Amino acid sequence: MLRFTEPQGLRTLNALFADYGGPPFAIRLWNQWQWSSSATEKPACTVVVQNPRALGLLLSEANEIALGEAFIHDDLDVEGDIFSVFSIGEYLLNRPVSLRRKIVEGAARTFFGIGQRIRHGARHSLSRDRASIAYHYDQPAAFYRPWLGESLAYSCAYFRTSEDTLNRAQEQKLELICRKLRLQPFERFLDIGCGWGSLVLYAAAKHHVHAQGITLSKEQAAMAKQRIATAQMEKKCTVELRDYRAFDPVEPLFDKIASVGMFEHVGLRNLPRYFKTVRSLLKPGGVFLNHGIARSLLSPIRKSSFIDRYVFPDGQLVTLAQVIEAAESQGLEVRDVENLREHYELTLRKWVDGLQRNSKELLQHVSRVTYRIWLLYLAGSAAAFQRGDIAVYQVLLSRPARGKNQLPLTREDWYDVAASYQEVGT
Repeated sequence: MLRFTEPQGLRTLNALFADYGGPPFAIRLWNQWQWSSSATEKPACTVVVQNPRALGLLLSEANEIALGEAFIHDDLDVEGDIFSVFSIGEYLLNRPVSLRRKIVEGAARTFFGIGQRIRHGARHSLSRDRASIAYHYDQPAAFYRPWLGESLAYSCAYFRTSEDTLNRAQEQKLELICRKLRLQPFERFLDIGCGWGSLVLYAAAKHHVHAQGITLSKEQAAMAKQRIATAQMEKKCTVELRDYRAFDPVEPLFDKIASVGMFEHVGLRNLPRYFKTVRSLLKPGGVFLNHGIARSLLSPIRKSSFIDRYVFPDGQLVTLAQVIEAAESQGLEVRDVENLREHYELTLRKWVDGLQRNSKELLQHVSRVTYRIWLLYLAGSAAAFQRGDIAVYQVLLSRPARGKNQLPLTREDWYDVAASYQEVGT
């Protein structure tokens, strides 16, 4: 058993977290010894450390990937408010490694009894690393449905109040997109990266357009087609497995186009080609809504991250300025920009709640490691939106026809019907 003296432990942890100003928390070791950051306030969460290796990692060698791996493999756990743990992580990651090591290693032998294991740790086995790699859309639809809700919309919802249900907020988001595009009956509408077909179905049913969705996910395409057939909407909307760059130049152009939660996969280098392709698919005077996540110019950029390795291996977040520059360089005109950062935090919190409430059901479809990857990813994303490191923007763009477009002078028709949102989903 690990041996340490309680006074030494208290001094070490008090010194390590001396400047911590986040929510109060506790650390509990595998032998039930516990330390708290506050003597008077109840901990928002308790970090449960399951073994000596995890303790050394947490205190001396903390980095984003290693901490994430320790969580998904149950070396570290969180009891209580999982969102509050990210304040602890940010604090540790922002502390100089040399300072952490100086504080911890000075007491290593008497407090932790770990010696050089603090510095080097145990390597993961190859089988454990292979088991950890789970790509984003490889899961069955039965895994997503319990926490995404009825809409199966895997993107930021739109909340009129924080009390809105997730299903209601997702329908409000779909309605807002359709109104920003000002969809009209019989127009040709394209949804790039259509997921399970939520926007395609909604636009066709509520705004009577001819809607086409494309996706690169076989499972999503199959589910979307099934939903279209169940709704008997085959004559009004279609979904196919297709890359947006693979359209034939002679195909009819679209009146309106949307891309919701897809362009994060494009990458900075390919943004001009992305917007050029979209412009080539739009009729002159047509409108395009790009809904996606962008990073703050001031947010820290880490060379490698947990999300890069386990969630979005090829994803890259760009800044809003880079988005606008790339769009304008390809002849698209910016008509409106709206930041929905707070809406995505609310969305993610509801998704995390759904994951936790439905954990037993979800674990029938995916491994525990996969489940914990998603739990950490969604909770961590909510914390990043709350801090303002990232935001989600709806950028409305047009392809002017000799300086003219099909847009009215004001936005009033978007919000004249705000009261009707109360009826959406009822």
